[in-house]
Amino acid sequence: MTEHPTSFDRPSTGADPTDPRGALLRTPVPPRASGSALPAQGGTGQSPPAAGEDSPGAFEHSQPGAEQAAEPDTHRPRPTSEGVPAQPDGGQPGGAPSDDTPSAGATPADVAPGEVSAGGGQAGLVRPDSGSPDSGAPAGAPDPGRRDAPPDPDRRTGQPTAPGRPTPMRRDGDRLRFVGAATRRIARGMDLDEIVMGLCRATVPTFADAILVYLREPLPVGDERPTGPLVLRLRRTDRIPAERDTEGGFTPAPQPEPSELETVGAELCEVRPGSALAEVLRGVRPVFTDTPAARAALPELLGEERDFALPDGRRAILAPLRGRRRVIGAALFLRGPERIAFEADDLLVAAQLATHSALGIDKAVLYGREAYIADELQRTMLPENLPRCTGVRLASRYLPAAETARVGGDWYDAIPLPGSRVALVVGDVMGHSMTSAAIMGQLRTTAQTLAGLDLPPQEVLHHLDEQAQRLGTDRMATCLYAVYDPVAHRITVANAGHPPPVLLHLGGHAEVLRVPAGAPIGVGGVDFEAVELDAPAGATLLLYTDGLVESRLRDVWTGIEQLRERLAATAQLTGPDHPPPLEALCDEVLDMLGPGDRDDDIALLAARFDGIAPSDVSYWFLDPEDAAPGKARRLARRALARWGMEDLTDAVELLVSEVVTNAVRYASKPVTLRLLRTDVLRCEVGDDVPQLPRLRQARATDEGGRGLYLVNRLARRWGATRLSTGKVVWFELNRG
Repeated sequence: MTEHPTSFDRPSTGADPTDPRGALLRTPVPPRASGSALPAQGGTGQSPPAAGEDSPGAFEHSQPGAEQAAEPDTHRPRPTSEGVPAQPDGGQPGGAPSDDTPSAGATPADVAPGEVSAGGGQAGLVRPDSGSPDSGAPAGAPDPGRRDAPPDPDRRTGQPTAPGRPTPMRRDGDRLRFVGAATRRIARGMDLDEIVMGLCRATVPTFADAILVYLREPLPVGDERPTGPLVLRLRRTDRIPAERDTEGGFTPAPQPEPSELETVGAELCEVRPGSALAEVLRGVRPVFTDTPAARAALPELLGEERDFALPDGRRAILAPLRGRRRVIGAALFLRGPERIAFEADDLLVAAQLATHSALGIDKAVLYGREAYIADELQRTMLPENLPRCTGVRLASRYLPAAETARVGGDWYDAIPLPGSRVALVVGDVMGHSMTSAAIMGQLRTTAQTLAGLDLPPQEVLHHLDEQAQRLGTDRMATCLYAVYDPVAHRITVANAGHPPPVLLHLGGHAEVLRVPAGAPIGVGGVDFEAVELDAPAGATLLLYTDGLVESRLRDVWTGIEQLRERLAATAQLTGPDHPPPLEALCDEVLDMLGPGDRDDDIALLAARFDGIAPSDVSYWFLDPEDAAPGKARRLARRALARWGMEDLTDAVELLVSEVVTNAVRYASKPVTLRLLRTDVLRCEVGDDVPQLPRLRQARATDEGGRGLYLVNRLARRWGATRLSTGKVVWFELNRG
């Protein structure tokens, strides 16, 4: 009997398997008489062995495809695929895939159509026997691809191979090519699931009929020392499914009872110190499960009730998975009874697979921890929720430059200010790294502190510039700082080298605001200029970073013009009397980004100006005299009567009297009193004294000190803000 080559794709007649062009060539060969034997090596000058002679040297040391077919190939040759065959059946491999070839039975997305295994993995599929005219069999010999032909016997055991079942790798070259393809497939994974799935798909069915992968729970990260007992959890399994290819399609074969390989494996096991399983894992090297140590360890790993399902003999290999510091899991490779047992060389293959998988898992865990830290850093650097400010609605978006660089220097912020005003900030630190994010966090904190002092926008940018110079000479950033006053319907803007904002009016007209560009923060020695502009009710102000409008495919001014056109087109959809919804507007703006437009981080802040109508505002000046509290009560009572809010009169008179009394006691200039009617009733009292009042518990003998206590108990909210000219104490009451 003549053996057939087991290359990944059987070469055509006359092909040189070592041809550097990577394709099989067709060379006509004179036909031989029926029953003649094939030469062991073409072109060697040696006579071929006689028909039926078993030539170990010709098989063990010959290259795949060295034996020639009896008749010339009439089919178009196919390029040689990278990978290792395990099947001699019809030239269809069931082995591990190459870099560019999916595994047998797997879909292009690496998802097999087979059933899902117990550990969540999808099993690979094995192609059935299929014959071809260039099967390499001598003339007159039975065609192994025919369904009525006897199965090809295994050379070492002499037993026929079951149709459709994978056969073991029988040469060192097969093992080397398989290990190379399998390790490349494992190395392609970036996260834990991809690496474990790569190990399973590369192993089944070429190397084993089933695999069980156990990982430590939880997995240690880096050099950290794990605490608690060693617990292994079944992470994933894969096995050869019961489906077979019949007449060109896969149909499930009836199975009244689960096969023995399906019943193997417990979900969770605890490795007890000094146990047989602990000793096997400490040894690191893969072992056959017929050894006494491994046989004693299997019940602990699989569970006492499932140990009976393990195949007998050398049909299972237990391979510990060791990372850089410690054992992080174990892999169990299984072969069914219809397949020959593992050999000694297969332990080396299992060791290579376990080593590459363990190191890949270690790196994936480290990468996952770094991504988690980056996400947490970026999340804490940006506002978790935008504040609810009077007279303005806010929406925001943030997009990192890429999934692999999730932190950057872009930021946005909305800071409530005294007098129902709000500061709108957007900035961009150069780069998108951890350093950029750290600098961004410091600048954002500085901006919040300066905004709390109620400094003008140009002064805020000046102090940010000084802070950036203190952080380093190469710390550069751009920033745009705007203050919106809903009572005056005005906005004050100062710019430090940032792209200008875009204002979308209620009628659908979008304009780029003309603000001085200024120098970036960190340059030093420059002045910043602020401009005051109208902010009509219903208009929307859009602040953004340059990642939205600039990329390798377009310059910044082209992107700004496209942004303006996109805003105008979106506003036309809702009509001239209704502005587009704020959240939908942000999504529509981000949709303008093309596939190649994501070169930088993107921060986006949209503010819809509702404003406060003049009829909802009452404003007075009070001289710092003893009669001021009584006058304040009368003015407040009249305003509430005009607004139809008489039910709040008693509470407002009491609280206004207490706050005004405290202001008059220390003020040297007129005291301001303002009432604002929005969704709540807000009262603001300002004076020229910078010291902020503090809530304290008055003693029974004290004559004063209870005013703020009453405000704290009766008001919905209250607070005090220091200004450059003094302070403002405010409180809010629900409208009933």
